[in-house]
Amino acid sequence: MITVIGSVVARDTIATQEVPIDVEVLASGLDHPWGIEPLPDGAMLVTERSGALRLVRDGEVSPPISGVPEVAARGQGGLLDIALANDFATSRIIFLSYSARGDNGMGTAIARARLSDDATALTDVQEIFRMNRFTDTRQHFGSRIAVAGDGNLFFTIGDRGQGTRAQDPNDHAGSVLRIAADGSIPADNPFVDGGGAPEIWSTGHRNPQGLDIDPKTGVLYAVEHGARGGDEVNVPEAGRNYGWPVIAYGRHYSGAEIGVGTAADGMEQPIHYWDPSIAPGGMAVYRGAMFPEWDGDLLVAALKFQLLVRLDLDSETGEVLAEERMLKGDYGRIRDVRIAPDGAVLLVTDDDNGAILRVSRTPATD
Repeated sequence: MITVIGSVVARDTIATQEVPIDVEVLASGLDHPWGIEPLPDGAMLVTERSGALRLVRDGEVSPPISGVPEVAARGQGGLLDIALANDFATSRIIFLSYSARGDNGMGTAIARARLSDDATALTDVQEIFRMNRFTDTRQHFGSRIAVAGDGNLFFTIGDRGQGTRAQDPNDHAGSVLRIAADGSIPADNPFVDGGGAPEIWSTGHRNPQGLDIDPKTGVLYAVEHGARGGDEVNVPEAGRNYGWPVIAYGRHYSGAEIGVGTAADGMEQPIHYWDPSIAPGGMAVYRGAMFPEWDGDLLVAALKFQLLVRLDLDSETGEVLAEERMLKGDYGRIRDVRIAPDGAVLLVTDDDNGAILRVSRTPATD
């Protein structure tokens, strides 16, 4: 049952390195919320991994929106990310990522749909992408979506628990991919003329569940789960190989070494890694008016230590200068992070009683 908090019951004030913040619980009782997307009018769309898409407006959570594609909600799979088309205000077009059933098991798919004017239904639903090899494994679907300024979609697919697939440029697993909003393939994709699957943008990723584009610079960032250690932040570039499972900064869960070490010719280095792992979820580049102190920084949701990470980036070089860990253990496993139109930070917690949190600047007092 959804618990709605129409007026905020509790507002926690928390000190951070740069500025005090307030954390409000907007709603709870969500079933493992996975992705959240603020709408231009202040409402929010949120996915539940079990298959429901809901609207949250003025503290009220809607019944499930009809028309959502059938999802295979097993293991780590289900209804996963959501993103808005750049012209959503007029077109009402959204994109969903999810695990689907197919020959030989499950795999990641992307659908395009129109949200009805009253936000109760999806219409014109069309599957615009389906990965090219399904298996019966239940993990590492990836699935985060980022819409570029030109309207093309970047999205992630994990290695599906079969690491060597990430080194096969003809296999969608373990990749960042790029398609047009109608599912067609952009003419300047790196493998469009051969050498790999034409939808693939970059390879060698383990399980990227965070993806965002800096709206100011256009730089694409991805964050991915390592094994036992070695979670990474990467800047995926066209045709590049990011190493998994040939190079990594962690070990297998058994304790065995991974691949050949931490570096190899022809393979890219992360701009940051964590050892021990934080089990990263979603990620957002902060560009907002509410927290000018965080301008251009990366905000990363973390599951393992139940926190929100801020990575302070050098504005000229993109180097990670420092890391701050916020909210540790206070609100549960944080799955996604998004920036609201007013600059507040929206979070969802991954639980069978999952919550939507709003992080805002603590008002100044006289």
